[in-house]
Amino acid sequence: MLNFCSLYSGSSGNSLFVQSENTNLLVDCGVSAKKIETALTDLNINPNSIDGILITHEHSDHVQGLGVFAKKFNVPVFVNKQTLDAMPKQKEKLESCNANITNFEVGDHLEIKNLKIKSFSIPHDAANPCGFTITDNCKTIGIATDIGHMTTDILKELEPSDFLLLESNYDPEVLKCSPYPYHLKQRIAGPNGHLPNEMAGKTISYLLKSNLKKAMLGHLSKENNFPELAYKSVVEELISNSYDENSLSLSVASRDVHGKIIQI
Repeated sequence: MLNFCSLYSGSSGNSLFVQSENTNLLVDCGVSAKKIETALTDLNINPNSIDGILITHEHSDHVQGLGVFAKKFNVPVFVNKQTLDAMPKQKEKLESCNANITNFEVGDHLEIKNLKIKSFSIPHDAANPCGFTITDNCKTIGIATDIGHMTTDILKELEPSDFLLLESNYDPEVLKCSPYPYHLKQRIAGPNGHLPNEMAGKTISYLLKSNLKKAMLGHLSKENNFPELAYKSVVEELISNSYDENSLSLSVASRDVHGKIIQI
């Protein structure tokens, strides 16, 4: 059994929940600890049952509630050293409560109870950002957001995924017309920024040749994208590659409220 739920996903905050028969994990804590606690409780998940928190990178929309949540519920944190050092406020909170911190090198394999986790590097303007694949040896979840551009190495890492949470951050035309300043638009669309809808569709189309059965589009920008547009763009890319929207179960993560638990 392997389950997934997007608690929060978007430019204002990200936190994901992964569950196996005897293991509960969070990937990132990018909203307040209270919001994460409430979301878990709504799903009938006891926050005290969380066995670990995996951190992708240090930006506030991924770590805002980390220190408080880890302290309150005594949860181990798994983070690479460069990322930990790049978030001094959260590091101080974790160290002040003698939190259980495991530093890993990006590319390492981790084991948390019955789950095996592989980290992999992603191109983003952070200290040492990474994505993850998580498996119970039967099914595999891939998590890849904050990707400035797709690479063959990332595609290879994601090939085992039965389920994929993939960034679909912006639409280029919407970004052009957004109120963002020019330098921020350049950052988002740059090689270490975020992944646009069309490339998310190309990525999913490619991975359908492998194990992929279900995919969720995540980390949508509130200002530079729309859920309907992201979904439509990906479906159009699937069709252009001789697939259709029935080729896999495709959904879009909500920015503001938790979704349902998905069985992988």
